Amino acid sequence: MPRLALLAAPLALASLALAAPTPAAACGGTFCDAGPNNMPVSQTGETILFVMAGDHTEAHIQIEYDPNTEASRFAWLVPLTGVPEFSVGSQQLFVNLLNGTVPSFGFVNTFEPCGYGDYGGDYGGGGGDSCGLTGGSSATAGGTGAGSGGGGEDDGTTGDAPTVLLEETVGAFDVVVIEDSDAAVVMTWLSDNGYYQDMAAEPILQEYLDEGHLLAAFKLTQGAGVSEIHPVVLSYPGDEPCVPIRLTRIAAEPDMDIRAFFLADALVGPTNYLHVVVNEVLYEWPNFVANYKDVVVQAIDSAQDGHAFVTEYAGPSSVVDPSGLFSATWSAAAFASIEATAVVDELIAQGLMECVDTTCTYNHPLVQSILGVYLPVPNGLAPGEFYSCLSCFEGMIDAMAWDPAGFSQAIAERVIEPGAHAVELLDTYPQLTRLYTTLSPAEMTVDPTFHRNADLPPVDLTSRTVTRYVPCSGATLWQLTPARAVTADMEWPTFGQDMPFAERIESIPPAGAPQVIVDNGPMIDAILAMMNALTRGPQIRKTVCEDEPGTGGCGCRSEGGEPALAALLLSALGLGVLRRRRAAR
Repeated sequence: MPRLALLAAPLALASLALAAPTPAAACGGTFCDAGPNNMPVSQTGETILFVMAGDHTEAHIQIEYDPNTEASRFAWLVPLTGVPEFSVGSQQLFVNLLNGTVPSFGFVNTFEPCGYGDYGGDYGGGGGDSCGLTGGSSATAGGTGAGSGGGGEDDGTTGDAPTVLLEETVGAFDVVVIEDSDAAVVMTWLSDNGYYQDMAAEPILQEYLDEGHLLAAFKLTQGAGVSEIHPVVLSYPGDEPCVPIRLTRIAAEPDMDIRAFFLADALVGPTNYLHVVVNEVLYEWPNFVANYKDVVVQAIDSAQDGHAFVTEYAGPSSVVDPSGLFSATWSAAAFASIEATAVVDELIAQGLMECVDTTCTYNHPLVQSILGVYLPVPNGLAPGEFYSCLSCFEGMIDAMAWDPAGFSQAIAERVIEPGAHAVELLDTYPQLTRLYTTLSPAEMTVDPTFHRNADLPPVDLTSRTVTRYVPCSGATLWQLTPARAVTADMEWPTFGQDMPFAERIESIPPAGAPQVIVDNGPMIDAILAMMNALTRGPQIRKTVCEDEPGTGGCGCRSEGGEPALAALLLSALGLGVLRRRRAAR
């Protein structure tokens, strides 16, 4: 069965992916026209969704673009083992995937009851245990649409040109699939036809051509701007997804973020990369794990060659909110013959846009860019000023740009059809996996592939909370798990170089539980026990009553207790770390 490879060397910050024909195969790249000398534009991340349908795979590729660059044209190169079906993807689906599964960290407070009128204690109590979530921190370390055009063979303009197997327009992109055996010929043809590229890619591209790969090239269609960039979907036979990173090293930043989502009937793990479980002791819980990426990067780097993923979410796909993906009120036909001055009113009626006074908001991420193409804002006006009252500026509307049929097609192809397909995908596939890694250019030597495993455990970091126990005297105790706690004074402890960043390093088999390669749990517990012993832990406050002369009553005061009594109190509260550890042995 043919499979696709994808080559991702983004020089305009693009995210790409497809399936690999071999375990160490293929990926893709993006190049830009940045002036007289084509230079790589830094790539800072990739986000990809794979839909694993059994007999075929859909790769939904979010093409991110660095707004600080001025690259108005670029080429995106994708090595293939066959000609896939191309379509427009849903930008809102990526927004909802990221928002619905983003790791978020917080803590719950419990307080030792210290009584009233106390003195000598470090903390006030408030007359009993109180419990509440103390904040939450986003750990940002965070379709269909028929293409136009036609296929067929074209032997190019010269004898040294590649064979053109397919040529079509998909949304804002012109797409061509070509075949040749000489990378130099391909690079020349790309340059001559407006597909800008970086010569540093030629040796790697030659490797793919030597393996018999075809090449898909994308560029923005005539007149399209970078604001119109949207996700692209490639559908192909096979069920082995691959995240493209080999050519990415040409323009990648150090520790570049790579997030891969998978919709399937089972959870998904890496095939040729390892899997890492992070040591949560190193997270700065008082700061809502603001050091999330730093710890994860170190944990990943502890695996061989830095080739590993962590699981940020693995569970029901229902965690993704379908809001904004699709609405039955959306109708492209309503725009087919509409007057330009009525466009915004119709968008508002369909729920795609809102305007209050001179402020307009857009309920779909591509609506503003589509408006900008067909109803560009006149010079001297702000977008909200113009769109909130098109009739006020009717004489300034660009009649040459306004094309109701084109606007209708763009709304259908880039908003409605991808949105309807996104809802269908979430309804069809019950399991969602979100994997995350970081790679520096020197580590981008192997393109990671993935497989399903119905036996993988669920993971949910969307609301990861721990318990902070605040005593009347002594250091605060942070209960991370039933068997592991950290005592801390004013700041989170510094554990030193011996503390492992990875709790476990694993391989993921096709079936069964993850296979543990390295288990750092005992070492983590030993170092933590030593650090806790050096920190003044919670100390119970004992109540002492003394008769006050002439009153017949009892005057009470609180005194700091012994550490042994503190341990006894913690044990009674279900927070006794020592007792649990002994029981575990």
